[in-house]
Amino acid sequence: MSKEFDYTKLKHATSVDQSDREVPYNLRQSGPTKVEMLISTRVRKSPYWHLSMEAGCWRATVYNRIYHPRGYVKPEDGGAMVEYEAIKNHVTMWNVAVERQIRVKGPDAEKFTDYVITRDATKISPMRARYVILCNAYGGVLNDPILLRISKDEFWFSLSDSDIGMYLQGVNADGRFNCTVEEIDVCPVQIQGPKSKALMKDLCGDQLDFDNMPFYGLAEVKIGGRSCVISQSGFSGEAGYEIYLREATKYADDMWNAVLEAGKKHSLMVIAPAHHRRIQAGILSWGQDMDAQHNPFQCNLGYQVSLSGKGEWNKKADYVGKAALEKMGAELKDGKKPYKLQLVGLELGGKPIEEYAPDFWLVSAESGGDPVGFITSPWYHPEKGQNIAMGYVPFDGTLNANGFPKAKVGTKYKVHLPAKYSDTPGTPVDAVVVDIPFTESYNANTREVVKG
Repeated sequence: MSKEFDYTKLKHATSVDQSDREVPYNLRQSGPTKVEMLISTRVRKSPYWHLSMEAGCWRATVYNRIYHPRGYVKPEDGGAMVEYEAIKNHVTMWNVAVERQIRVKGPDAEKFTDYVITRDATKISPMRARYVILCNAYGGVLNDPILLRISKDEFWFSLSDSDIGMYLQGVNADGRFNCTVEEIDVCPVQIQGPKSKALMKDLCGDQLDFDNMPFYGLAEVKIGGRSCVISQSGFSGEAGYEIYLREATKYADDMWNAVLEAGKKHSLMVIAPAHHRRIQAGILSWGQDMDAQHNPFQCNLGYQVSLSGKGEWNKKADYVGKAALEKMGAELKDGKKPYKLQLVGLELGGKPIEEYAPDFWLVSAESGGDPVGFITSPWYHPEKGQNIAMGYVPFDGTLNANGFPKAKVGTKYKVHLPAKYSDTPGTPVDAVVVDIPFTESYNANTREVVKG
């Protein structure tokens, strides 16, 4: 029995209305759990696993059934905020091989892709990428990958954390689409931070004109003598790129070490995915900020529904979830509330949160009382000098100028922080709803453009 917790007394918060979900978020506040991860052969080690160990990785999680490095600087040496300083001021490399690459290839690749995503795949040109979502028949978000269009008849789904590879194979199990769907031996790393372009120029030389590479543009290059696709994109809100190494199992060391060598003059640091920075940018983490029982409207992804072009939402072709999603969109515009909770941005009090939250901390109304919502992604914002978070609170019907749900800015709440972060243990801290993002991204995405 832990000295900190009596696990027999931990209760799930039933006062948060999750009646529109079959499986509610687990809102028991168990705090840090002192167990050690078992590293075995049941979960895959990526081609970069040994390189992350060499770089000082001291903790990991599991993502897409692959071990995922999630910390390099130990708490006694400054922890995650040292890694934050690196991405804000220099350049960083992340092992994100957990982003499995599912290739759809063949004459019907575009038709298949258009059927499984909510935006118009026909508008994505070869050698361009886009952020997309896949939904189920009920409108739940199954995954939010980066979609790379390699050629007219080849797409790569660069997955977030859910088993979409098996789902995509199931969609085409009867061969109705003339294409293959399979995972390929391509593994990405991310290069993120203000010095990322300078590093990539040194790394690639005259293979590519980085000054004229568009956001989400793709290019074929060789790094460390090995074939790669690069994208100007990333999970941070900072300037950045992703390097997708082909035949990664064989050539991981060549590419990785080439980046390390070129990065020396730019103060390159190998770090974990920068969740502190992605929270500032309002970038969602699947399984944390949303799951398959959240619809896009309630997690700030309504702009992806039937997205056909810039500022246009009239995708004509059928796709999985279209009927359910367009019905929700119509209900929202009619002033109805087709779901219970809305993802919002919050600024909140308390001591600086500089570590991952082990629980979904509870949120009550400004007047107090039983919890009505919960926080999904909190962190300390050094430039603002206060804690920020994304979380779910009761949806009040507020819509933005384009008819998509948003938070009512200025609404006040109370957040029940654990004793470690509380100003006064047992007393909830003040919180106020603010617009997302908390910090503008280097490349503004559509979600930010239509936030008004």
